[in-house]
Amino acid sequence: MPDVRLTVDRTPHVVPAGASVGDVLAGAGITAAIAVRANSEQLHDLSWVPEDGDRLESVPMATPEGRAILRHSTAHVLAQAVTDLFAGAKFAIGPPVENGFYYDFDVERPFTPDDVEAIERRMIEIIKAGQSFARRRVDPDEARGLFADQPYKLEIIDRATAGAVEGEETVDAAGPDITVYDNVGSKGGRAAAGVAPGLAFTDLCRGPHLPSTRQIPAFRLMRTAGAYWRGDEKNRMLQRIYGTAWESKEALAVHLRMLAEAERRDHRRLGAELDLFSFPTEIGGGLAVWHPKGGAVRRAMEDYSRAAHERAGYEFVVTPHIARSTLFETSGHLQWYADGMYPPMELEGATYYPKPMNCPGHILIYKSRGRSYRDLPLRLFEFGTVYRYEKSGVLHGLTRARGFTQDDSHIFCTPEQLAGELTSLLAFVIGLLRDFGLTDFEAELATRPERYVGEPAQWAEGEAALRVALEASGLAYVVAAGEGAFYAPKIDVHIRDAIGRRWQLSTLQVDLQEPGRFDMEYQAADNTRRRPYMIHRALFGSVERFFAILLEHYAGALPAWLAPVQVTMIPIAERHVPYLRGVAEQLRERGVRVEVDDSAERMQKKIRNAQRQKVPFMLIAGDDDETAGAISFRYRSGEERRGVPVDEAVSEVAEEIASRRLVPLAVTAGATHE
Repeated sequence: MPDVRLTVDRTPHVVPAGASVGDVLAGAGITAAIAVRANSEQLHDLSWVPEDGDRLESVPMATPEGRAILRHSTAHVLAQAVTDLFAGAKFAIGPPVENGFYYDFDVERPFTPDDVEAIERRMIEIIKAGQSFARRRVDPDEARGLFADQPYKLEIIDRATAGAVEGEETVDAAGPDITVYDNVGSKGGRAAAGVAPGLAFTDLCRGPHLPSTRQIPAFRLMRTAGAYWRGDEKNRMLQRIYGTAWESKEALAVHLRMLAEAERRDHRRLGAELDLFSFPTEIGGGLAVWHPKGGAVRRAMEDYSRAAHERAGYEFVVTPHIARSTLFETSGHLQWYADGMYPPMELEGATYYPKPMNCPGHILIYKSRGRSYRDLPLRLFEFGTVYRYEKSGVLHGLTRARGFTQDDSHIFCTPEQLAGELTSLLAFVIGLLRDFGLTDFEAELATRPERYVGEPAQWAEGEAALRVALEASGLAYVVAAGEGAFYAPKIDVHIRDAIGRRWQLSTLQVDLQEPGRFDMEYQAADNTRRRPYMIHRALFGSVERFFAILLEHYAGALPAWLAPVQVTMIPIAERHVPYLRGVAEQLRERGVRVEVDDSAERMQKKIRNAQRQKVPFMLIAGDDDETAGAISFRYRSGEERRGVPVDEAVSEVAEEIASRRLVPLAVTAGATHE
């Protein structure tokens, strides 16, 4: 057979025809790869045979793609372990997800912690057995025979052969056949005593996978949860097991430490501990009530944002919480977004909906009178509360709620103004986020999805303007092909928090559809009537979600200007309370949020309470302080200063708060403050 010419990691190679990718990489001295990407497109196992002229890129395990392959392979091992241990278990789907994987099972009862330990032990046996992952293609009838007792797999096969996309489990792109992966080799462990090497487990999958289970270096099963089949509450509830897998034990340990830190920073826990907000069951899931301390932080955030918007030329508006259905018919939300809206209500012969978006109301403000090119750009801004009926299974505190307030702006401009507005708008967004102490940014340019409204030429124009803004900003960005909203391409700005987690925050969308749906116009300089362009922009995303991100970013120790209580006054004895109340009044006159702890607790207990509440400043007074007209400082870091004159202390606190420093005063972990 003739040789074939390949390019491997940009280096030319000549190899015998029929050689597998694994052999090709070994011959090239590349030992860390677990898969390859061919011709900048599809990923393949090491058993795949390349063709003449193919360009191959090796995929190591310690890459995003490599970790996804590792985690998907580990999910197959999880499914095998469950079916080994639980007779009659039905297995559904098991994809890799960010930082891990899961698999859904239909079993007689929910998994217990003891079950999870047993499953993990069985997985270790399978991994040590070194079963190979072997890909093969079967026709649909053979596939149905393989999974005759697995109803979820049969449904996937039927949908796949009908052309439905099934994510990791799908029709092979090369033809009508189904791809499956066999785990081949000794089953391992006591259960396999005396069993000859052979077929151990089979699953539907398009792959790729690791060559062998033995190449799974480190994994951990994390938790269990209920999950409806296909995410539909009308379907059967399955039992989901979540896990994580990493390229080394060290990487797993780092991830587990990060998870422990994330749990410590969880905004839901901090919200309760710091008395900021709650989710009363009497109101309903996904709807928060804000306590006085949380309200103080929220007001500080909104006031700062308001002032920044005023300086940038925005005009403030207010729109109702509900509107007639005809408004959302015109906007297209009832056509494209009805599943995410609250049910309608009938009032006086008309149908009303809680608004899922603020944009239709802002459009009506634009249309309330005739507009000229001299009025543009028109920048409208609102802290507008919207309502979206998220499924209960995806609700997550303030980060995924059913009612939330968007810092929503809509800019109406001429076509000539579009690129400039987007460029200045993106700079404004980044600048304001930096003011809150967020500095690590990434961006995504989301382009036209499969289902969209409008003409391709309009989409191309909007995408080009967004790209200009991104290039001018200097932000690193990637193109998220097909991830735009149905009506607009967009830029999504992502940040990384203090422990490296990635959050999607601000969104900028170029909307070339809504102006036409609402027949919006302006009078141009030549007296013709023209259609304005529209930009949607939510800077925080939502006030609630941004609040949660900040709370976790700072682990509850918010910068002094955002802290719910900025100063706690602590008397050494009850007789010092009046003196401290006088100092507190001076601080309030300077706009400081201050409390006087006049409880019956001992002074040291009051200090510990203030420390747990992460108060930036504790001001303490005893006889000597009162006689000298002074105060003693205790900072959140645990440092102390004694005998500070009251005027100086008040000025120091007020100036620290007014400075809006990006880095909060440090918290000393484990300090006893005795």
